[in-house]
Amino acid sequence: MRTRFILIQTSHAGNVGAAARAMRTMGFDDLVLVAPRWPNVLRREETIQRASGALDVLEKARIVDTLDEALDGLTHLAATAMVPRDFGPPTRAPREHFASLVAEGTPQHVGLLFGSERFGMRNEDVYRCHVALSIPTAPDFGSLNLGAAIQVIAYEWRCALGGFAVRDATPVPPAADAAAVAGMLDHWERALVDIGFLDPAAPKKLMPRLTQLFNRAQPTPEEIHILRGIAKAMTDTRRR
Repeated sequence: MRTRFILIQTSHAGNVGAAARAMRTMGFDDLVLVAPRWPNVLRREETIQRASGALDVLEKARIVDTLDEALDGLTHLAATAMVPRDFGPPTRAPREHFASLVAEGTPQHVGLLFGSERFGMRNEDVYRCHVALSIPTAPDFGSLNLGAAIQVIAYEWRCALGGFAVRDATPVPPAADAAAVAGMLDHWERALVDIGFLDPAAPKKLMPRLTQLFNRAQPTPEEIHILRGIAKAMTDTRRR
């Protein structure tokens, strides 16, 4: 799925870098700037710093003079507008609209348009779009930084397209085998008798319950070692 992010008359270089970073984290890399304030914005230090490593997006980005040039080849246009227009395309929440796009059959080439930081999107630009996306925010404070708005839209669109799997960097150690667990429980039984917590003449169901507990917990070999160390410390303390 091809997706293009279009920034119209961006005035802050840092927002261009933030846009590149937001796009890159969601797997997008087609960025077009329409008449930005700084002709060299893609090479400015603030842009590069705010991109935080998403330099491939900046290197591929294009600067054009008119919105017509930025829209070339696009088949579905979505404006971002906090304030609904009395006339023009329907206003939808991003999640709602993106879900309907995917359900209907994803368009070949989607364009996501963002207006300038100071004035937002002009009416005439919004009128050219199929939909105006409005991010649901607190009713009394809906002001979003441009970079933050791009991140939200990029995330919602990526989720609608299927998203990315969450990567768990924490290795899952293997559970100790049954013999190790049984040996630990035997050690604990003796230690509990030593400290007077378990009466061997009337054990009731203490050890079966502990067996079920540790079977559910599936302790690792290292955890078995710790538990046996605790049992040894209980016995040693009692004997002293």
